[in-house]
Amino acid sequence: MKIAILERNSVGLDIDVKRYEDFGECTVYANTVTEEEVAERTADADIIIANKAPLNERSLAGSKNVKLISNFATGYDSVDIEYCKKRGITVCNIQDYATEMVAQHTFALALFVMEHLSYYDDYVKSGAYTAQDRFSHFDQTFTEIAGKTWGVAGMGNIGRRVAKIAEAFGAKVITFSTSGKPATSEAGEAPGEYPRVDFDTFLRESDIISVHCPLTDRTRDLFDEAAFSKMKKEAIIVNVARGPVINEDALAKALKENRIAGAGLDVISKEPMRKDNPLYEFKDSKRLLVTPHMAWASVEARERCCAQVYENIDSFLKGSPIRVVSK
Repeated sequence: MKIAILERNSVGLDIDVKRYEDFGECTVYANTVTEEEVAERTADADIIIANKAPLNERSLAGSKNVKLISNFATGYDSVDIEYCKKRGITVCNIQDYATEMVAQHTFALALFVMEHLSYYDDYVKSGAYTAQDRFSHFDQTFTEIAGKTWGVAGMGNIGRRVAKIAEAFGAKVITFSTSGKPATSEAGEAPGEYPRVDFDTFLRESDIISVHCPLTDRTRDLFDEAAFSKMKKEAIIVNVARGPVINEDALAKALKENRIAGAGLDVISKEPMRKDNPLYEFKDSKRLLVTPHMAWASVEARERCCAQVYENIDSFLKGSPIRVVSK
C-alpha cells in the first residue's frame, strides 16, 4: 500500500505518525492546501490521510488507485462525498476524540472573559498591584457562573458534556436544537435532561451561550445582528464549533456598541485569521478572546486522533471498516 499523509503538521510534530508505516510506504507532507498539490501528491496513493485538503473530482481525478480516505478530523466538509461514492472510495472520520478538551476550553474562554483575567494579569505585571496600599483589587467587576443561565446550542457529545459541567458550576442549563431534531448522543441517550427552548427564548434568557453545532445551511450566520439584539447586555458568547455560525460583522458591531458583554472564540470564518476580519481590530481582551483553533488539540486528543486513523486503516484492510461516513 502507498499512503499519502497530506497534512502531517495538523496533528503536531510531537505526535508520532511512523505508526502508519505498518501498512505500507508512507509519503509525508507538512501541509497540503491546493487541488493541484493534492493531485500531484496522491497520483499513486492507495490511501490518503488528510484533514482540510480539498478532496474532490478535480483533485482526485488522476489518482486512480485511491481506495480509502481517512481524515485527521471529525468533519469531512473538504471531501466530496458524492464523488467518492461514485468512485467507490471509502471515507472514514474520527469521532469523540476531543470532547473533554473542547469542553475544557469552552470554560477557559468563558472564565477569561467573565473575570476580565487579561486586565488583572496586566494590573499585577504592570506594577500597579505592588504600588497600591490595599490587599485586593477588583475594580473591573465580575460575577459567578452559579445562578446564571447557560445556553447550549447544539447537544451533541460536546454540548452534553458542557451542560454537565455548567450544571456542576451551579448554572441553570437550557438548550437550543440547531438541527430541529431530537438530540441524542452517540450512545443513543434520549434528550430531556435540560429544557429545550425556541431560539428567541434561548437568546433572551441565556447569560452565557456556548456554541457546539456543525456548520450547515441552517446554522450559518445563526448568530446575526438580529440575534445579538435579543441577547442580554451582560451576556457572553463562546464559539468552539465552526466560525461561520457567528456572523463576524454582527459580532464586531455588537461588541463595539456594547450590545453584549463579551465573546470567546476558538473558531473564525477564515482560518488563519485575516487582517480584514472585522474582529481583528478589536483589541480589548477584557471583552474578546480569540484562540487559534486549538480547543481540540490537547496532547491526549491528538494522540487519540492518530490512533483512530490507525484503527480506520487497519479495519479497512481487514475488510470491516469502522467510522465510515461514505463507501
